[in-house]
Amino acid sequence: MTVTVKTKAVLTVPPQVRRRAGIKTGDRAEFKVSGGIINIIPSLPSADDEYTPAQRRAVDARLANAAKGPYHGPFETADEAIRFLRKEVRTRKSVKRRTA
Repeated sequence: MTVTVKTKAVLTVPPQVRRRAGIKTGDRAEFKVSGGIINIIPSLPSADDEYTPAQRRAVDARLANAAKGPYHGPFETADEAIRFLRKEVRTRKSVKRRTA
């Protein structure tokens, strides 16, 4: 779609373009210019706005647990890591057979 820029300082984005981009009335947007190209980026709501403080604490606690994770290693060599992975595969296959 092509529009004509007029002498006013405001540039209007046609409704069809806004609709296709998912931009609604009241949304905030960021404008970035690079090499003569203007990018309009809708600002997404913060996740903090979506949760109550109690819910946010629960989410943060779970994220902290996930960050600890079931990490293995560090391995001294790639061969050591491969041996570990092969052993894991054998262990998981045997557990799968027992439950089937």
